[in-house]
Amino acid sequence: MAATTHTVTNQAPPLVGYDVFLSDRALTEGVERHLAPGLVEEARDELSTLGRTAGSAQAQEWGVLANENPPKLRTHDRYGNRIDEVDFHPSWHRLLGHAVGAGLTDAWGRPGGHVRRAAGFLVWTQAEAGHGCPLSMTHAAVPALRTDPALAAEWEPRLTSHVYEEGLRPAGDKAGVLFGMGMTEKQGGSDVRANTTQARPLGDAGEYLLTGHKWFCSAPMCDGFLVLAQAPGGLTCFLVPRVLDDGTRNTFRIQRLKDKLGNRSNASSEVEFDETWARRVGDEGRGVRTIIEMVAATRLDCVVGSAALMRQGVAQAIHHAAYRSAFGGVLIEKPLMKNVLADLALESEAATTLALRLAAANDSGSEQDQALLRLAVPAAKYWVTKRCTPMVAEALECLGGNGYVEESGLPRLLRESPLNSIWEGSGNVQALDVLRALQREPHALDAFLQEVGRARGADHRLDAAIKDLLTELADLDGIEARARRLVERMALVLQGALLVRWAPSEVADAFCASRLGGDWGTAFGTLPHTLDLGSVVERARAQA
Repeated sequence: MAATTHTVTNQAPPLVGYDVFLSDRALTEGVERHLAPGLVEEARDELSTLGRTAGSAQAQEWGVLANENPPKLRTHDRYGNRIDEVDFHPSWHRLLGHAVGAGLTDAWGRPGGHVRRAAGFLVWTQAEAGHGCPLSMTHAAVPALRTDPALAAEWEPRLTSHVYEEGLRPAGDKAGVLFGMGMTEKQGGSDVRANTTQARPLGDAGEYLLTGHKWFCSAPMCDGFLVLAQAPGGLTCFLVPRVLDDGTRNTFRIQRLKDKLGNRSNASSEVEFDETWARRVGDEGRGVRTIIEMVAATRLDCVVGSAALMRQGVAQAIHHAAYRSAFGGVLIEKPLMKNVLADLALESEAATTLALRLAAANDSGSEQDQALLRLAVPAAKYWVTKRCTPMVAEALECLGGNGYVEESGLPRLLRESPLNSIWEGSGNVQALDVLRALQREPHALDAFLQEVGRARGADHRLDAAIKDLLTELADLDGIEARARRLVERMALVLQGALLVRWAPSEVADAFCASRLGGDWGTAFGTLPHTLDLGSVVERARAQA
């Protein structure tokens, strides 16, 4: 008689076959809020189509395979010729192709483009996060290239194309291209002004040869890169194509791929330049100013990407708790688990609401919103990306031992979660950037205070937090040493103000009571028990 085990019961089914967009009420309401009425229906249809694919078994399998089969570096061909190519699993290309086809590199030239793209990026990142790196950099390269109208006219249609073509060929022969960037070097890290890569001008105006290195160059299979190097006039931005117009390979020596904690599907590399041909972007000596808008766009994508990981974490936790029974009842109905899930849901909704507001500010283009972005983007990047790791870890714990097993998908989320806090400037860099804006751009603080002031009078805890923040801003003594504390408070006040204006009362009440009113512990699941926690959890539930 064959040995058998007991029948498997009390296991949650996989969260699959659902619409990642329409099941996220905070996201759908945000899209409707920030888009012009005439764009809403079209955007909902596009995002729902993307959401159904993101929630499908097929897309989830692509994500698994792309991470189980990480990229491989091939420095030479069989004959010994230097080729510097990176091979990816077919699932990586399927993910990228679907993302590009959905317009996730196309925001700058269409109405409501930033909100629509941010929402799509938040949806699609939940299928797999690693391939978001080249998508983000391709999207973000557009404003930097616009400093040179000729370069923009040549490259922008390729960057914003909805066609993905893998393989290294001259960019002019491809219907769409991807871009990367390289700024940090071994000796400098975030201090890019310490870069040592040299740029030697050629006879033709705007053409240079670069010699040096980049310590971190993500997505080295891209068609072009924006890099910083020292020209005779100082630190300057350059465009480096992988393949030259005549079909020959530019000198772009990939020394090795980084062995990273997470982000395993994406190739991050060290590269060497040896008289590598490049085009200057912007004026000599103005490299940081030229590339700063690209940095701002990728920083906002770090916020959106973290919001996506947080959303997927809370969706998985609530889904599990809705099916799993313990101690005489379903977990989602247990008061203590309900408190944990509600706390996670608050963190997720606050991140999503803030990310979409910043995307909408990019769409509006008003002076007021541009000033707001100068402070709000680094503040949001600092806070939201830092909240991602503890939140995903708590979501994993909601699944117990099942969450710690690779098949659940939560370990991959957890490995990915610290990345956005490091990429594009870690926490201290963001905090110091906020201080720099406060000192040099007073109109940015005016815009921030006007934004949070729109919610004054609606919640006494928010009003008190705004008053305390003004007191902190007025005290410049030891401001650098307490910059993290200040930036954290700015981000929380901004999130609270947005939720008070736009979220259901039970969400805004719980956020203000805990994050602003101090009625909160030091771990998730410590909300006041008198709040309407059930409504908060139900609002965040994703249903297949």
